[in-house]
Amino acid sequence: ALPRCMSSTSAVWEAAKKARESARKLAALPIEDRNDALVRVADALENAKGDIEAANAKDCDLASKPEAGVAPALQSRLKFGGSKFRDTVKGVRDLTKLSDPIGDVQLHRELDKGLVLKRVTVPLGVLGIIFEARPDAAVQIASLGVKSGNGVLLKCGREAVQSCTAIVNAIKDGLGRSKASPDVVALLTSREETAEMLKMKSYVDLIIPRGSNEFVQYVMNNTDIAVLGHADGICHVFVDDKADLPKALEIAIDSKIQYPSACNALETLLVHASVADKFLPSFAKRAAEEGVELKGCPATAKILSGIAAATEEDWATEYCDKILAIKVVSDIHEAMAHINTFGSRHTDCIVTEDAGNAALFQSHVDAAGVYWNASTRFADGFRYGFGAEVGISTSMMPPRGPVGLEGLVTYRYYCTGNGHVVKDYAGDSAKAFTHVDLPK
Repeated sequence: ALPRCMSSTSAVWEAAKKARESARKLAALPIEDRNDALVRVADALENAKGDIEAANAKDCDLASKPEAGVAPALQSRLKFGGSKFRDTVKGVRDLTKLSDPIGDVQLHRELDKGLVLKRVTVPLGVLGIIFEARPDAAVQIASLGVKSGNGVLLKCGREAVQSCTAIVNAIKDGLGRSKASPDVVALLTSREETAEMLKMKSYVDLIIPRGSNEFVQYVMNNTDIAVLGHADGICHVFVDDKADLPKALEIAIDSKIQYPSACNALETLLVHASVADKFLPSFAKRAAEEGVELKGCPATAKILSGIAAATEEDWATEYCDKILAIKVVSDIHEAMAHINTFGSRHTDCIVTEDAGNAALFQSHVDAAGVYWNASTRFADGFRYGFGAEVGISTSMMPPRGPVGLEGLVTYRYYCTGNGHVVKDYAGDSAKAFTHVDLPK
């Protein structure tokens, strides 16, 4: 048997081959069997909770040492226990309640009498997911793979190897008690294995790298496999001149403080000049209570004395920490221009009581999520009711935003005839197509 954690390039290729073969069988299982596999995975994770948390404690201890060079934000993401563990396992069970993404008939059309075309959703095949030091991501991605009939090669950050090994062991144990094969999931742990995965066009159908723009670009430049990028989250909240300021305060604080290291956390706060004098002091007071370091433009510095100066680099920075840049803008148009210049097309919010301004903002800001009077932290597959997500795509092409089950399927055309041939539909006496849409 192959080791559950790969140790050589040849083992990686073998694991990818097995994932491909197992995924085809998984895709053919009825939804009841795939849901049963998810229940067994959730049970196995709960049974292995002690082992997983012990492994996570070791990872966290190593990451906390100065010589490890792990940023505090990354250390925060690395922690996996308590409510985070509970919610993650609940997410696996919640996936069983969602409809089957496979076999959905998108098109059912009669081309001519006895000649019928269908377009039906099918799994992508095998996914290669490169994710940061977030053990919960391993659970979410693997469970989405099982539900959608895809094989999954997981490559975790070096800081989370022990945690993810314990997690994948539990997932495989659960799958082993179901009709799904444990081979649909495999864990990679080294850069060499990642490099090999990027060469596996014959086995891997989609690469999803989660990380910085630079890292996503590196992956795109080093593989012939399709890439769905999960990149930086430079999220904004714009406090409009028509904003309910107490409401704006709570939204901005939640967007920044609820989980500062998340990719959907607020990084730049934009405030309309006409409300800046009133809003910024109250916001700064709350931010100070929460330990948030503020940086601001010259107009902000005139209102908040002693604040550090924000540079153009700050506008393009994802801090993933209790640091926030603030800019005072003259109007909604300057706010939108700033977001479209420095944002990462992730999630941006306007706080306003003016429906016209909200509509203008939502139609002109180029992001996967454009919110009105709601925290940017809602940009999440679990909160959207997707059960979980493999990442958040900031691409213009679909899938966009939190990528759940719908983003992990493609489609296939089924054409059924009765001896139909194209020559009957060509030439001077060509038959006409009926092109009648049929019930799906």
